[in-house]
Amino acid sequence: MGKLLFSFYFIFLFSCGRHGSHTEGDIITVSISPFKYFVEQIAGHDFTVNVMVPPGANPHIYEPYPGQISNLRKSVAYISNGHLGFEITWLDRFYEANRTMVKLSASDQIDLIEPEHSHEGNHSEGADPHYWLSPKCALIIAASVKELLIELNPNHREKYEINYRNLIEKIEQVDEKARQLLSGGQKKSFLIFHPNLQYLARDYGLEEISLEHEGKEPSPSRMKELIDRSKKEDLKVIFVQKEYDIKNAQTIADETGAEIVIIDPLSEDWFNATMDIVNALYESFVD
Repeated sequence: MGKLLFSFYFIFLFSCGRHGSHTEGDIITVSISPFKYFVEQIAGHDFTVNVMVPPGANPHIYEPYPGQISNLRKSVAYISNGHLGFEITWLDRFYEANRTMVKLSASDQIDLIEPEHSHEGNHSEGADPHYWLSPKCALIIAASVKELLIELNPNHREKYEINYRNLIEKIEQVDEKARQLLSGGQKKSFLIFHPNLQYLARDYGLEEISLEHEGKEPSPSRMKELIDRSKKEDLKVIFVQKEYDIKNAQTIADETGAEIVIIDPLSEDWFNATMDIVNALYESFVD
């Protein structure tokens, strides 16, 4: 019954457009919380940010609530990831619900990591969607967001340019820390349950070893392979995103003595969350 009511609600939204100019106090909808960080760092409180995937939710399979759709309908812009599972299902409907909002895909200027094989099932995003976790990609996202904000509110161009430069300094701090701690020397490997650090690994000379394979939990043979490799290479840490069950990671940890470290890649505080990940990676490599 709930799904039926939601369908009627969405049909109602389809019939409603948004009219009016883009002014301060309007809503910008973003797919995930880290994008809220980039908007607010540049725009301050000029816009209200509506986040589609709330903290603790899985952005690959999430289904939005009517209240989020209502805010979407009133939004002047939508910043999409472009490759997350929930957007593959919902994005066309979002755009149909609000045909007047400005659309920005944060991945447009990113050098995306394409899959080696076609994925099957519900986790079939194609290109790896976790690009925001690399500072090098974050610099590109920030530039795109700045241009969007100037388009929406050109009278505040100077303010946005100043705030953008301040944001770039913060991102470059993380980049410098990553280059200092992670780059150079022999390529280092790390274990992670869900493969969300592939861009950071690519950009700083690391190798990500994922327990999940094509969106599926590891098979018994894959678990044995991971345990053997973990022992052989003395991999001391298994990273797990806070939204995920640690059961399979715990099995490997019990067999190898590795420590489970929880990371928060969907944090609204991009700077501290990403700095924490960089530091945790470094610590996992230290004898």
